[in-house]
Amino acid sequence: MVRVGIPRGMLYYQYYPMWQSFFHGLGAEVVVSGETNHTILTKGSARVIPDTCLPVKAFLGHVLTIADKCDYLFIPTVRSIQPKVYNCSKFLGLADTTRMVIPEAPPILDIEIDLNKGQRRLYGDIYRLGQHFTSNPLKIRRAALAAYESHLHYRRLMAELRQTPAEMMAILFEGKKAPSPVPEPACARTVVALVGHPYLIGDRHLSHRLLERLRTADCTVLTPEMLTGAQLKQGLAESIGQGYWTYEDEVVGAAGYYLRSGVDGIISLQAFGCGPDSLMTDTAQRQAKKLGTTPFMSLVVDEHSAESGLVTRLEAFLDMVRFRKRARQPLCP
Repeated sequence: MVRVGIPRGMLYYQYYPMWQSFFHGLGAEVVVSGETNHTILTKGSARVIPDTCLPVKAFLGHVLTIADKCDYLFIPTVRSIQPKVYNCSKFLGLADTTRMVIPEAPPILDIEIDLNKGQRRLYGDIYRLGQHFTSNPLKIRRAALAAYESHLHYRRLMAELRQTPAEMMAILFEGKKAPSPVPEPACARTVVALVGHPYLIGDRHLSHRLLERLRTADCTVLTPEMLTGAQLKQGLAESIGQGYWTYEDEVVGAAGYYLRSGVDGIISLQAFGCGPDSLMTDTAQRQAKKLGTTPFMSLVVDEHSAESGLVTRLEAFLDMVRFRKRARQPLCP
């Protein structure tokens, strides 16, 4: 059986259920790297210049851990998933970067996703990808349709059950029991929206377990994946109108929606040196300042970030959020 390696980084958190369904439908075995740790990040960082962004360093470390365990690596080039909306250059060059800095890597399946070139071109690229595993076009078509349905199901469940990508995948693939949504009184807990890309928020090592720290501090945490596509578009439209960057809705759209939904505070998580994220976060921060109703904090991480500094800032932010909440709602504990 052909083994396809998928590194646990970058777009893994958005699309893994779809990718797994597609390759399984073609009769391939999927090999996924483990969770990020210090060794993985260090090995990836050693292959590139220091200015390379943190998620790419981690991604390359994941490639190194599975390079000898698979026949192919799947690293799609996602250029655009909406008309006239474009992706960051780190995604466009990810497959080429991997080839250059990890010459021992197996052959890379680097299908291009660019809806600006039309659906006909996209369907042709999908068929060319499937031909690595079968010459039967009907089998490829069935696998592609099943994969798309898996993606829609995955996104829908995350919004309905208010689960993060990692939690949703544990439910789908590891047999974890899905939680029953229980409505809480308005002042029962501190509600914090954590906005940013899943490859940072969902990575426990890169985020310094930020999600867990917030929950340990008795916060209800909301992430962009817990919103529907319509809600993300609404938040984006109310903030800037038309987006330019792919996945801008994960920062500007989510922040714009949560700013108007009554959350107690918003935290933006971004990687040091990421140009698009800097612009997105600044836009969201300006919106928060303009509305003046919700505290907003931006956290920037890289491989040298001290965990103690992050914890100190987080504790101070939560103290301020709770103080403001008690001032607005005196009956809250």
